[in-house]
Amino acid sequence: MGLDPPRPARICQRYKNQYRYATLYDKDNRIPVYSAYIYNPGTAKRPDTWRIEPQLIGSMFPQEMETERSFLKEYSFKEEALQNSQAIAQDYKNLTGLNRGHLNPNSHQPDRDAKSATFTLTNIVPQAIKLNGGAWNNYEQRTMLQRTEGCNQTFAVVGAVPGNNFIAGGRVNKPSYLWSAACCVIDNNHMRSWAIIAQNDENVVYSLTVRQLEERLAGLYQLNYISLFDNDCPRE
Repeated sequence: MGLDPPRPARICQRYKNQYRYATLYDKDNRIPVYSAYIYNPGTAKRPDTWRIEPQLIGSMFPQEMETERSFLKEYSFKEEALQNSQAIAQDYKNLTGLNRGHLNPNSHQPDRDAKSATFTLTNIVPQAIKLNGGAWNNYEQRTMLQRTEGCNQTFAVVGAVPGNNFIAGGRVNKPSYLWSAACCVIDNNHMRSWAIIAQNDENVVYSLTVRQLEERLAGLYQLNYISLFDNDCPRE
């Protein structure tokens, strides 16, 4: 894809002994670069328990997400290492005009466990409240439902472009842009795609083709080329 930060962590998000989706995490900015998942919305109740990712501290730690409290109960001597490796719950307290924005939203997952797996701070960025509850939410809830009509399977990737501002005393980056792209498989011979981008201080999403989004991201990251999906996915 070409979006690797200087200190990346590639996470296979694991919950209840099952891999759920993939995240590329930026350990310096303490935000995800993107999360990639299969769109499969369900009506299970929204969870509210947040988790952290022990494996970001080191390969000797569990590969499965768990709550901060349960991790520190077992590894209390690793509190500083946890804070150094990723965002923690304290980072998202006392925010003004921002809240926790999912990249892989729980509403796009089918059941309680799959939804719970999205409640990890490695899948979260500081997002403008107006955007998160407004135009972005409208895209997640309504536009995705409309655009995926007739699709047998839809692959989604949602990302955040680092900005110049931080929360939590400089610990966690506030993204300048959020973006989303989807590739829908209709049948063996037919696919379609679409994309959006939004500035993180405006309540507006802009519709793009996947090609336009790839070009826009290449410009924002000062790269020659970015590919969000394999070549089978149409760009227009």
